[in-house]
Amino acid sequence: MNLSTSQHTVTAFDAEIHDLRAMVLEMGDKSTAAIVRSIEALSHNDLALAKAVVSDDREIDELERRIDALSIQTIALRAPMADDLRHLIATFKISSIAERIGDYAKNIAKRVPLVAESSRKVEPASLLPSMANIAAELVRDSFKAYADGDADLAVSVWARDQTLDHFYTSIFRAIITYMVENPAYISESAHLLFIAKNLERIGDHATNIAELTYFAETGRQMPDRNKGDDVGTIWDEQQSST
Repeated sequence: MNLSTSQHTVTAFDAEIHDLRAMVLEMGDKSTAAIVRSIEALSHNDLALAKAVVSDDREIDELERRIDALSIQTIALRAPMADDLRHLIATFKISSIAERIGDYAKNIAKRVPLVAESSRKVEPASLLPSMANIAAELVRDSFKAYADGDADLAVSVWARDQTLDHFYTSIFRAIITYMVENPAYISESAHLLFIAKNLERIGDHATNIAELTYFAETGRQMPDRNKGDDVGTIWDEQQSST
């Protein structure tokens, strides 16, 4: 390979990496916005906004498809090595995670009409916007860490997810307690449980992005972190107390 061909290959590779990163960051912006908008729709029973969140998820899906195609093309044609390969694989995986975050936000939006059907309000629902704010912040910061190559911020996201886990446990307890004390509200409460779980999973995916960013920048894996309280025992606790 002569010098001009080598330079052309490097330039083309750099352009492809730039395009991939730009698309991933666009996915990050769209998925973060979807979280915020889905909870806003829930809080205000805004069916039009909920429908828009569901519809706009197609844009996130399309970005993932484009990233998949370009990533495979780049690996096949450029045969990147070492740091370049690590960053490229991280980008490829992060796009898939961003698509799943968008799906969780879409799932929240899909429950808005079901919640809005009932004029009855479940008191613990007032806690969900605060939980959503934490989840959106984790997603936003995970993509910022990726964009800036900031391993320290990635570690911060990884550590702060525990706050969201504890918040989820608290909301889960509150909703289960409400269901036990108000059996007529079981249907409405069940929707809120699913929404809270979606937000908790969004935090897990933000952590996954942080872990991939950390690996891409340092070549090292983050240590395992214990999750928050196990919600699996909460129902049993409620049953034994009644």
